[in-house]
Amino acid sequence: MTENNLQYNHSNIFYRTIGKGKRVMLLHGFAEDGSIWNNQIAFLENHFRLLIPDIPGSGRSELLSDGNIATYAEVIKAILADDFHQQGNEGSEEIIMIGHSMGGYITLAFAEKYPQLLAAFGLFHSTAYADNEEKKLARAKAIHFIKDKGSYPFLQTSIPGLFSQEFTNNHPAEINELIHKAKNFSPHALIQYYEAMIQRPDRTSVLKKFPKAILFIIGEKDNVIPLQSSLEQCYLPAQAHIHILAKSAHMGMLEETEKSNEILYHFLKLI
Repeated sequence: MTENNLQYNHSNIFYRTIGKGKRVMLLHGFAEDGSIWNNQIAFLENHFRLLIPDIPGSGRSELLSDGNIATYAEVIKAILADDFHQQGNEGSEEIIMIGHSMGGYITLAFAEKYPQLLAAFGLFHSTAYADNEEKKLARAKAIHFIKDKGSYPFLQTSIPGLFSQEFTNNHPAEINELIHKAKNFSPHALIQYYEAMIQRPDRTSVLKKFPKAILFIIGEKDNVIPLQSSLEQCYLPAQAHIHILAKSAHMGMLEETEKSNEILYHFLKLI
Protein backbone atom coordinates (compact mmCIF):
# COMPACT_ATOMS: atom_id res chain seq x y z
CA MET A 1 0.00 0.00 0.00
CA THR A 2 1.38 3.39 -1.04
CA GLU A 3 0.15 6.66 0.44
CA ASN A 4 0.06 9.60 -1.93
CA ASN A 5 -0.57 13.32 -1.59
CA LEU A 6 -1.14 15.99 -4.21
CA GLN A 7 -2.07 19.66 -4.14
CA TYR A 8 -5.30 20.80 -5.74
CA ASN A 9 -6.30 24.47 -5.47
CA HIS A 10 -4.16 24.85 -2.32
CA SER A 11 -5.75 21.81 -0.65
CA ASN A 12 -3.88 18.60 0.14
CA ILE A 13 -5.57 15.55 -1.41
CA PHE A 14 -4.79 12.07 -0.10
CA TYR A 15 -5.17 8.75 -1.88
CA ARG A 16 -3.84 5.22 -1.52
CA THR A 17 -2.69 2.79 -4.22
CA ILE A 18 -2.18 -0.94 -4.00
CA GLY A 19 -1.79 -3.85 -6.40
CA LYS A 20 -0.90 -4.20 -10.08
CA GLY A 21 -2.74 -4.49 -13.35
CA LYS A 22 -5.99 -2.95 -14.53
CA ARG A 23 -6.65 0.36 -12.77
CA VAL A 24 -9.73 0.51 -10.55
CA MET A 25 -10.87 3.42 -8.40
CA LEU A 26 -13.12 2.88 -5.38
CA LEU A 27 -14.79 6.18 -4.55
CA HIS A 28 -16.46 6.53 -1.15
CA GLY A 29 -19.62 8.43 -0.28
CA PHE A 30 -20.93 11.04 2.15
CA ALA A 31 -19.44 11.06 5.68
CA GLU A 32 -17.07 8.21 4.83
CA ASP A 33 -13.46 7.97 3.74
CA GLY A 34 -11.51 5.49 1.66
CA SER A 35 -11.35 3.00 4.54
CA ILE A 36 -15.02 2.12 3.95
CA TRP A 37 -13.66 -0.11 1.16
CA ASN A 38 -11.14 -2.02 3.30
CA ASN A 39 -12.97 -5.34 2.94
CA GLN A 40 -13.07 -4.91 -0.83
CA ILE A 41 -9.43 -3.82 -0.99
CA ALA A 42 -8.33 -6.98 0.82
CA PHE A 43 -10.31 -9.09 -1.66
CA LEU A 44 -9.28 -7.29 -4.87
CA GLU A 45 -5.72 -6.11 -4.24
CA ASN A 46 -4.08 -9.23 -5.74
CA HIS A 47 -5.94 -8.80 -9.03
CA PHE A 48 -6.02 -5.06 -9.84
CA ARG A 49 -4.26 -1.77 -9.24
CA LEU A 50 -6.59 -0.05 -6.79
CA LEU A 51 -6.80 3.71 -6.25
CA ILE A 52 -8.64 4.72 -3.09
CA PRO A 53 -8.98 8.48 -2.59
CA ASP A 54 -10.38 10.48 0.28
CA ILE A 55 -12.82 12.99 -1.22
CA PRO A 56 -11.88 16.60 -0.32
CA GLY A 57 -12.95 17.24 3.26
CA SER A 58 -13.01 13.53 4.16
CA GLY A 59 -10.35 11.43 5.86
CA ARG A 60 -6.91 12.87 5.21
CA SER A 61 -7.95 15.16 2.33
CA GLU A 62 -8.47 18.85 3.01
CA LEU A 63 -11.72 20.58 2.13
CA LEU A 64 -11.85 22.71 -1.01
CA SER A 65 -12.79 26.34 -0.50
CA ASP A 66 -15.53 26.04 -3.13
CA GLY A 67 -16.38 22.41 -3.71
CA ASN A 68 -19.22 20.82 -5.67
CA ILE A 69 -19.78 17.54 -7.49
CA ALA A 70 -18.12 18.80 -10.68
CA THR A 71 -15.03 20.10 -8.85
CA TYR A 72 -14.72 16.83 -6.94
CA ALA A 73 -14.68 15.10 -10.34
CA GLU A 74 -11.80 17.40 -11.36
CA VAL A 75 -9.93 16.31 -8.23
CA ILE A 76 -10.41 12.70 -9.33
CA LYS A 77 -9.01 13.62 -12.75
CA ALA A 78 -5.93 15.09 -11.04
CA ILE A 79 -5.49 11.91 -8.98
CA LEU A 80 -5.62 9.74 -12.11
CA ALA A 81 -3.05 11.93 -13.85
CA ASP A 82 -0.78 11.85 -10.78
CA ASP A 83 -1.00 8.05 -10.56
CA PHE A 84 -0.36 7.64 -14.29
CA HIS A 85 2.72 9.85 -13.99
CA GLN A 86 3.98 7.83 -11.03
CA GLN A 87 3.68 4.70 -13.14
CA GLY A 88 6.00 6.27 -15.71
CA ASN A 89 3.18 7.10 -18.13
CA GLU A 90 3.06 3.44 -19.11
CA GLY A 91 0.03 1.35 -19.93
CA SER A 92 -3.49 2.65 -20.39
CA GLU A 93 -4.86 5.83 -18.86
CA GLU A 94 -8.29 4.18 -18.69
CA ILE A 95 -9.77 3.25 -15.36
CA ILE A 96 -12.84 1.52 -14.01
CA MET A 97 -14.53 3.73 -11.41
CA ILE A 98 -16.91 2.43 -8.74
CA GLY A 99 -18.73 5.10 -6.74
CA HIS A 100 -20.73 4.59 -3.57
CA SER A 101 -23.64 6.99 -2.99
CA MET A 102 -22.17 10.51 -3.31
CA GLY A 103 -19.13 8.85 -4.87
CA GLY A 104 -21.49 7.68 -7.60
CA TYR A 105 -22.60 11.26 -8.21
CA ILE A 106 -18.95 12.22 -8.66
CA THR A 107 -18.40 9.22 -10.94
CA LEU A 108 -21.28 10.37 -13.15
CA ALA A 109 -19.89 13.92 -13.32
CA PHE A 110 -16.52 12.45 -14.30
CA ALA A 111 -18.14 10.21 -16.93
CA GLU A 112 -19.99 13.19 -18.37
CA LYS A 113 -16.76 15.15 -18.96
CA TYR A 114 -14.15 12.42 -19.44
CA PRO A 115 -15.88 9.32 -20.86
CA GLN A 116 -12.74 8.45 -22.84
CA LEU A 117 -10.89 7.79 -19.58
CA LEU A 118 -13.38 5.20 -18.36
CA ALA A 119 -13.24 1.55 -19.39
CA ALA A 120 -16.47 1.11 -17.40
CA PHE A 121 -18.04 2.46 -14.24
CA GLY A 122 -20.33 1.38 -11.44
CA LEU A 123 -22.98 2.95 -9.22
CA PHE A 124 -22.98 1.31 -5.79
CA HIS A 125 -26.19 2.44 -4.04
CA SER A 126 -26.25 5.57 -6.18
CA THR A 127 -28.36 7.29 -8.82
CA ALA A 128 -28.16 9.51 -11.89
CA TYR A 129 -31.40 11.28 -10.97
CA ALA A 130 -31.29 14.76 -9.48
CA ASP A 131 -32.82 15.32 -6.06
CA ASN A 132 -36.59 15.77 -6.08
CA GLU A 133 -38.13 18.50 -3.94
CA GLU A 134 -38.71 16.13 -1.01
CA LYS A 135 -35.06 15.08 -1.03
CA LYS A 136 -33.85 18.68 -1.29
CA LEU A 137 -36.00 19.60 1.71
CA ALA A 138 -34.59 16.69 3.73
CA ARG A 139 -31.04 17.77 2.94
CA ALA A 140 -31.86 21.38 3.84
CA LYS A 141 -33.18 20.19 7.21
CA ALA A 142 -29.98 18.21 7.72
CA ILE A 143 -27.91 21.33 6.99
CA HIS A 144 -29.93 23.25 9.58
CA PHE A 145 -29.38 20.47 12.15
CA ILE A 146 -25.63 20.42 11.49
CA LYS A 147 -25.39 24.21 11.85
CA ASP A 148 -27.35 24.06 15.09
CA LYS A 149 -25.99 20.90 16.74
CA GLY A 150 -22.74 20.08 14.93
CA SER A 151 -21.61 17.27 12.68
CA TYR A 152 -21.07 14.51 15.25
CA PRO A 153 -24.58 14.61 16.82
CA PHE A 154 -26.02 14.61 13.30
CA LEU A 155 -24.02 11.56 12.21
CA GLN A 156 -24.85 9.74 15.44
CA THR A 157 -28.49 9.90 14.44
CA SER A 158 -28.13 9.41 10.69
CA ILE A 159 -25.55 6.63 10.27
CA PRO A 160 -27.62 3.80 11.82
CA GLY A 161 -30.41 4.56 9.33
CA LEU A 162 -28.12 3.64 6.44
CA PHE A 163 -28.27 -0.03 7.44
CA SER A 164 -31.01 -2.64 7.43
CA GLN A 165 -32.67 -3.24 10.77
CA GLU A 166 -31.29 -6.78 10.84
CA PHE A 167 -27.72 -5.56 10.40
CA THR A 168 -28.21 -2.83 12.99
CA ASN A 169 -29.41 -5.40 15.52
CA ASN A 170 -26.65 -7.92 14.81
CA HIS A 171 -23.63 -5.66 14.25
CA PRO A 172 -23.78 -2.72 16.67
CA ALA A 173 -19.98 -2.63 17.04
CA GLU A 174 -19.43 -2.00 13.31
CA ILE A 175 -21.96 0.81 13.28
CA ASN A 176 -20.50 2.35 16.43
CA GLU A 177 -17.04 2.24 14.82
CA LEU A 178 -18.35 4.19 11.82
CA ILE A 179 -19.96 6.73 14.12
CA HIS A 180 -16.73 7.06 16.11
CA LYS A 181 -14.70 7.69 12.95
CA ALA A 182 -17.26 10.25 11.77
CA LYS A 183 -16.58 12.57 14.71
CA ASN A 184 -13.63 13.97 12.74
CA PHE A 185 -15.89 15.47 10.06
CA SER A 186 -16.19 19.22 10.16
CA PRO A 187 -19.63 20.82 9.82
CA HIS A 188 -18.23 22.79 6.87
CA ALA A 189 -17.47 19.58 4.95
CA LEU A 190 -20.87 17.98 5.54
CA ILE A 191 -22.69 21.18 4.62
CA GLN A 192 -20.62 21.54 1.45
CA TYR A 193 -21.49 17.95 0.49
CA TYR A 194 -25.20 18.46 1.07
CA GLU A 195 -25.24 21.70 -0.90
CA ALA A 196 -23.32 19.97 -3.70
CA MET A 197 -25.84 17.13 -3.81
CA ILE A 198 -28.82 19.52 -3.80
CA GLN A 199 -27.34 21.49 -6.70
CA ARG A 200 -26.24 18.58 -8.88
CA PRO A 201 -28.15 18.16 -12.15
CA ASP A 202 -29.90 15.11 -13.51
CA ARG A 203 -27.29 12.98 -15.26
CA THR A 204 -29.45 10.23 -16.75
CA SER A 205 -28.14 11.37 -20.14
CA VAL A 206 -24.73 10.04 -19.07
CA LEU A 207 -26.23 6.59 -18.64
CA LYS A 208 -27.86 6.81 -22.07
CA LYS A 209 -24.76 8.00 -23.91
CA PHE A 210 -22.04 5.91 -22.27
CA PRO A 211 -21.32 3.06 -24.72
CA LYS A 212 -19.49 0.74 -22.35
CA ALA A 213 -20.55 -1.37 -19.37
CA ILE A 214 -22.20 0.18 -16.31
CA LEU A 215 -22.59 -1.75 -13.06
CA PHE A 216 -25.52 -1.18 -10.73
CA ILE A 217 -25.39 -2.58 -7.19
CA ILE A 218 -28.71 -1.98 -5.48
CA GLY A 219 -29.83 -2.50 -1.89
CA GLU A 220 -33.32 -3.97 -1.71
CA LYS A 221 -33.88 -2.29 1.68
CA ASP A 222 -32.20 1.01 0.78
CA ASN A 223 -34.14 4.03 2.07
CA VAL A 224 -31.63 6.53 0.64
CA ILE A 225 -31.80 5.30 -2.98
CA PRO A 226 -35.10 3.36 -3.10
CA LEU A 227 -35.25 0.08 -5.01
CA GLN A 228 -37.84 1.20 -7.57
CA SER A 229 -35.90 4.36 -8.44
CA SER A 230 -32.70 2.36 -8.78
CA LEU A 231 -34.29 -0.17 -11.10
CA GLU A 232 -35.76 2.51 -13.36
CA GLN A 233 -32.34 3.89 -14.28
CA CYS A 234 -30.96 0.45 -15.09
CA TYR A 235 -32.83 0.41 -18.42
CA LEU A 236 -31.02 3.49 -19.73
CA PRO A 237 -27.49 2.22 -20.57
CA ALA A 238 -26.53 0.18 -23.61
CA GLN A 239 -24.79 -2.33 -21.31
CA ALA A 240 -26.18 -2.65 -17.80
CA HIS A 241 -25.00 -5.17 -15.21
CA ILE A 242 -27.59 -5.23 -12.43
CA HIS A 243 -27.22 -6.83 -9.02
CA ILE A 244 -29.63 -6.57 -6.08
CA LEU A 245 -28.41 -7.16 -2.54
CA ALA A 246 -31.49 -8.64 -0.88
CA LYS A 247 -30.28 -8.14 2.70
CA SER A 248 -28.74 -4.69 2.30
CA ALA A 249 -29.91 -1.14 2.73
CA HIS A 250 -27.37 1.55 1.74
CA MET A 251 -24.11 -0.06 2.91
CA GLY A 252 -23.78 -3.31 0.99
CA MET A 253 -19.98 -3.32 1.21
CA LEU A 254 -20.47 -3.97 4.95
CA GLU A 255 -23.91 -5.55 5.06
CA GLU A 256 -23.18 -8.21 2.41
CA THR A 257 -19.43 -8.05 2.08
CA GLU A 258 -18.84 -11.43 0.46
CA LYS A 259 -21.52 -10.98 -2.17
CA SER A 260 -20.39 -7.41 -2.91
CA ASN A 261 -16.81 -8.60 -3.33
CA GLU A 262 -17.83 -11.32 -5.78
CA ILE A 263 -19.98 -8.92 -7.82
CA LEU A 264 -17.15 -6.41 -8.06
CA TYR A 265 -14.53 -9.02 -8.89
CA HIS A 266 -16.51 -10.62 -11.72
CA PHE A 267 -17.48 -7.25 -13.21
CA LEU A 268 -13.91 -5.95 -13.09
CA LYS A 269 -12.50 -9.14 -14.63
CA LEU A 270 -15.06 -8.92 -17.42
CA ILE A 271 -13.95 -5.46 -18.56
